[in-house]
Amino acid sequence: MSIITIECSGVGFAGVEAARAGAPAVLAASAREAVAKSRAAVDAAVSAVRPTYGINTGFGRLASTVIDGDSLAELQRNLLVSHACGTGPLVPPDIVRVAMILRAASLARGRSGIRPETLDCLLAVYNAGIIPAVPSRGSLGASGDLAPLAHMCLPLLGEGEVLGENGAILPGAAALASSGIAPVVLQAKEGLALINGTPVLTAYAACSLLDLAKLMDAADVAAAMSAEVLLATTSAFDAELVALRPHPGAVASALNLRAALSGSAIVESHRDCPRVQDAYSIRCTPQVHGASRDAARYAGSVISVELASVTDNPLMLPDGSFQSGGNFHGQPVAFAADHLCLAASELGAISERRTERLLNPDLSGLPAFLAARPGLDSGLMIAQYTSAALASENKILCHPASVDSIPVSGAQEDHVSMGAVSARKAMDVVTNARYIVATELYCAFRAYAMLDRQGRGAGTGAAFDAISAVASTDAGERRFDGEIAAVGGLIASGEFSRILSDCGGVACRSVLPE
Repeated sequence: MSIITIECSGVGFAGVEAARAGAPAVLAASAREAVAKSRAAVDAAVSAVRPTYGINTGFGRLASTVIDGDSLAELQRNLLVSHACGTGPLVPPDIVRVAMILRAASLARGRSGIRPETLDCLLAVYNAGIIPAVPSRGSLGASGDLAPLAHMCLPLLGEGEVLGENGAILPGAAALASSGIAPVVLQAKEGLALINGTPVLTAYAACSLLDLAKLMDAADVAAAMSAEVLLATTSAFDAELVALRPHPGAVASALNLRAALSGSAIVESHRDCPRVQDAYSIRCTPQVHGASRDAARYAGSVISVELASVTDNPLMLPDGSFQSGGNFHGQPVAFAADHLCLAASELGAISERRTERLLNPDLSGLPAFLAARPGLDSGLMIAQYTSAALASENKILCHPASVDSIPVSGAQEDHVSMGAVSARKAMDVVTNARYIVATELYCAFRAYAMLDRQGRGAGTGAAFDAISAVASTDAGERRFDGEIAAVGGLIASGEFSRILSDCGGVACRSVLPE
């Protein structure tokens, strides 16, 4: 497993993927030097006894309250304890791991004033595999993810809770003791540095984008399989035709469709069929899938900047002074996450329509619901119900959270991004859409098996073989949910991205910044 080296330049998507998988992390020497330099500036501000926000003052509406030097450590601990006020289901462990690395990467830029030993403790907790128990609700996305980050960082103090085996919740102190990690005693500025920023909402958004990238390739393969099974014309995927309106995503999606269907004897067998054009869900696949690709590319560009940013407040300037600003405001990522919702939802919406065409005998010419004995057997009738339910839920989740705001902290913080809601919704929409596309892939797979259509394309044939490894070709009636979920697992693993890459398509990484 690769090691995450936290430099002064932050981490990219490769670091997110590694953190998600639990790869160990180390702090680069250059980052340690930068952290020590910024800490010296904090110590100088404390010694000068000049009011500096977050160092020797209260927070939010209480920023004008100056705190005496003997109480600065208590001030920082009180900040974490009082702000750990989240609720709801816990943030998934992989998202917590990514958030911990993103927080460490931001602090490692040497602009936040944290002590090296406190950053070392954060990385030690991460490397020990300790997962703080972080409620998923409570962040406004400005001043960053205050509530969830307070929960995430309390275990560093030997407080708070962490995840144990089988979902058990354990005291943070016990987890540190069992791993031989000494808890830290926060000093001036450190509590605010730990909890003021956007790592939780950015972790959700970045992981949603990585999952969506794989899903987009699977959706292209699914569309190719459906087109092949339904004996659709492939002329709408022609390169010169699509290039007359050359949105990058549409060009990429059309290329994937052609690559997946290359060498298809099934397509060739009806080359001269009298059908002039197919329904939009087949014919417009490059344009619809392509728009999702372009939206994902935009989101990726925003998230990439955020992964390499410093997002707490106040921050140290080159002259050693600390300046208050708004880098903690999550609006850029909130917009990007809402775009991810739209992109994933539409992939699911058009996929569900293709599933309808596969199962509806009036549209497909295939057995009703792909049942071996229609009437006695219901086949995949209800699989489409589930897809329809998820597609409808996604439409509701696509309401943009980023346009909402509620003033807090005595109206000092009078505009917030709601970016944590946007990013959390993005993960939900991508997960729903994955199951919808998995259902289409499964239905196309079953249609191939029932009709014994041979001569599949390079990509569609490889996809059929991949699905065969996790699903049965038996046409008999049974539960299908487990097999559909297994196809969803193939999507999540990137299997269909590998298939497209092998047959000359565009890999999912094309939507991510280099």
